[in-house]
Amino acid sequence: MKLTKIKPLPSKTCLLCSFVSSDINSAFRRVRRFVSGDHIQYVAKEIYQIPDSSNCKKALDMVIQHSPDYLVNHCLRSYAFGLAMAHRVKQPFDKEVFFLGAIMHDIGLLHTFDKGNTFELDGATAARRFCIGHELSTQKADLVHEMIVHHNSVGVAHKLDPEIALLHFGAGADVAGLWLHDIHTKTLSEVLTAFPRLGFKQGMSTLLLDQASRKSQNFMKPLMQLGFLKKIENVPF
Repeated sequence: MKLTKIKPLPSKTCLLCSFVSSDINSAFRRVRRFVSGDHIQYVAKEIYQIPDSSNCKKALDMVIQHSPDYLVNHCLRSYAFGLAMAHRVKQPFDKEVFFLGAIMHDIGLLHTFDKGNTFELDGATAARRFCIGHELSTQKADLVHEMIVHHNSVGVAHKLDPEIALLHFGAGADVAGLWLHDIHTKTLSEVLTAFPRLGFKQGMSTLLLDQASRKSQNFMKPLMQLGFLKKIENVPF
């Protein structure tokens, strides 16, 4: 797998087109489910338990050590919401790799791992180093890297490996309230109870504003100019 080394700023026009396309596709899925009588499957707590893997536990411990509680819980919700939307991907995926990418996807926002690049690349580099240092295969470490680089790549992530797509869906649901109709309401409620928000909206907005103020090539800047912080504020939980 070729590692992404540069994450150029997206154009506002492309972002708007991607948002419109996503909204249309979401509406189409809802209509199709209504017509067919299909229902979103409930995903029980056992499904999104932390994988029984020493690497997953070590990664969680590392994130807890360096992150505020609201960010830890965000990563855990992103993992759970991603699994709740597994029906949106058609290929099998590696649950351990998915957890590793999900739990570490925002470490580039933290002072310890911030090297001055856009936070997705800084986080991906640190996470890959962690994986290699804990004897995960290069192939899996590279996939974790790409998950983190592309977790917020609007219009791109959903077309990539299933682990990348699921993290994109899970993080997008938690941060901006996207694709909530693709999550069973009981699963949504139980995830929010298991991993409370703890002031996440304000905390994440502060982190993103800090990134934008210090980094001219911050990937999130065009999204923020299109009202992404307002989107965070308006999430219905």
